[in-house]
Amino acid sequence: MRTAGLNIMAAAIAPMLLAVGAASAKDIIHDAEYYVLESQHGEKWAAQDVELQKKLKALRKKHGTPPNIIHIMWDDTAVGEVGVPQIQKARGWETPNINNFSKEGIYFARMYTEPSCTPSRAAVMTGRHAVRNGMYNVGFPYEYGGLAAEEVTMAEVLGKAGYATAFYGKSHLGDVESSYLNNQGFDEALWTPYNQVPSMYPPQFERAGAIRPGVLNKGIVAPDPYDIDDGWKPRGYVWALEGVKGGPVKEWGQPPNGQPPNIEDYNAMDGESKKRLSAFMKKNVAAKKPFYAAFWPQMTPFTGFPEKITSSAGMIQEAIARFDIYVGELMVELKELGIEENTLVILMADNGPMVHHGPVGMVETLYRGGKGDFLEGGVRVTAHARWPGVIEEGQIVGDIIHETDLFTTFANLAGAKKYIPTDRIIDGVDQTAIFLEGDAQSRRDYVFIYTGNQLAATVKGRYKRDWRNAVPGLSGAEFYDLYNDPREVHPMMLQLFPAKTMFSIMKTRHLMFKNAYPDKGQNRDFPFKNVVNARPETIKASKPRLDPEKLPFDPREAIMQVPEWDNLDRNWGAGNY
Repeated sequence: MRTAGLNIMAAAIAPMLLAVGAASAKDIIHDAEYYVLESQHGEKWAAQDVELQKKLKALRKKHGTPPNIIHIMWDDTAVGEVGVPQIQKARGWETPNINNFSKEGIYFARMYTEPSCTPSRAAVMTGRHAVRNGMYNVGFPYEYGGLAAEEVTMAEVLGKAGYATAFYGKSHLGDVESSYLNNQGFDEALWTPYNQVPSMYPPQFERAGAIRPGVLNKGIVAPDPYDIDDGWKPRGYVWALEGVKGGPVKEWGQPPNGQPPNIEDYNAMDGESKKRLSAFMKKNVAAKKPFYAAFWPQMTPFTGFPEKITSSAGMIQEAIARFDIYVGELMVELKELGIEENTLVILMADNGPMVHHGPVGMVETLYRGGKGDFLEGGVRVTAHARWPGVIEEGQIVGDIIHETDLFTTFANLAGAKKYIPTDRIIDGVDQTAIFLEGDAQSRRDYVFIYTGNQLAATVKGRYKRDWRNAVPGLSGAEFYDLYNDPREVHPMMLQLFPAKTMFSIMKTRHLMFKNAYPDKGQNRDFPFKNVVNARPETIKASKPRLDPEKLPFDPREAIMQVPEWDNLDRNWGAGNY
């Protein structure tokens, strides 16, 4: 009965959305909870938008173009790790440039993301929760999947508004051809299809035990007479790909003679990205063209750095301390190029720290939980924004903001909202008011938190409900007051029962909209198709490795049947609490 009821309501929603002024055929379609807020604050927001557009118009007149946007996002960093020197003093490391960056702009106290890498990166790139486009698995070689061609990225939206677009660094958005970033709207791109785990794959690290000897490379262990299917090992993985819009895709950093990727090329990737970003900025400043650059650095190999520059010596601390130097250099370059006051820069992490079975240095800091968890420690991250002359210095914003909001906000700043698709739900809401007017201006007070394709928790203002550990048919201690229990160690029942039905109605509205605009399944294919300089192992990976005529099944169909959610990151969190 419940499913039937939702389907009936869902069937009614679509025509209603086209009929009402809040969501006309020309307007962005948001999740239900946005309209709950808009119905109460819409007139105020509309008046505010008029003034905000006046400010943006004046800025465009002053600088000659809409603002440049640089979005820098790295891995696995807890709230409080950067931007709070008092905590760093007690942790044996420091990031003076990032801390100063934060002082000169906004420190976001409640920036929410998805719980792990691939979902988070897909969400910010498309303005949609990863569950909507099947991007909720954490990708490893081979993923046999990735961002679908039908998804519309930030680069595609801003590119239609006349922006030059570039991507450098870790995309982690898949290994299939549709996910190649020069096919996803970027004018130029240098990207890694996976995370940092493959940095442990070179032979010397397998010999040292970083991965189990014998699991990947040839010649590591003595011949095994029982190993009779050697071809199943993913030896065709790549570090990075590069390409320009409409052009071919090449493997970057490939050593000669068809050898597998080496760690020297891996470690050179961020340096190459910095060089390319600098050249990209200079080129577009000279052309008087606004630009959007996503620089998502790898920061570190899983093997760490031999030389230590911090007392902490934690892997993420060593990485961010090194990157901090570059942040200072980038701020100087923006000033020298004369675009400092017309460039919005965002610094943030993609999810919480890898506290479960992760490397030394990954700690909870303030909130409980980490990567893979739906606890606050998994989905609240360090985040900062700087835009001299526009963003007032020294701000601490306590509003809830979600990473998907950057999609819609960037589009508004660029004059590109009309290019956001209106045939799907866009979770990101326009938060221009926060950037231009500061604290207490958010247009959301809610977050839906998914682990894989499962709705795990919902946040509404200061309160949170845990759906994942709830027992059907029973009332339990499923509620949290995040102001008074920020680490979620004292779940409440009776004291927060007034919120019980309200959360249930929120969830029902959310599911109604999901039924009206169903989630897409995962986008599957063979990896690394049409890489023009592919190694033999990579070419083999791009097609069935066995002759279909000799099999009683179609290996291509098997790829399509890879489970929707394996929960490969269960040991990184996801349900441990």
